[in-house]
Amino acid sequence: MPIEIRELKIKVTVDENNRRRNNNEARDLDAMKNRIVKECMDKILARLNNLSER
Repeated sequence: MPIEIRELKIKVTVDENNRRRNNNEARDLDAMKNRIVKECMDKILARLNNLSER
């Protein structure tokens, strides 16, 4: 027998300290992502250069 939900209540509490910390964590995460992408691109370019030398 299917169940139908007619009303859904969501309660959220925002804490400024957590928000600031999350912004810092997001910046750190973006920096790590950028480093990973740069490292991958460097490795790809190095392999492409090795292929062209052969």
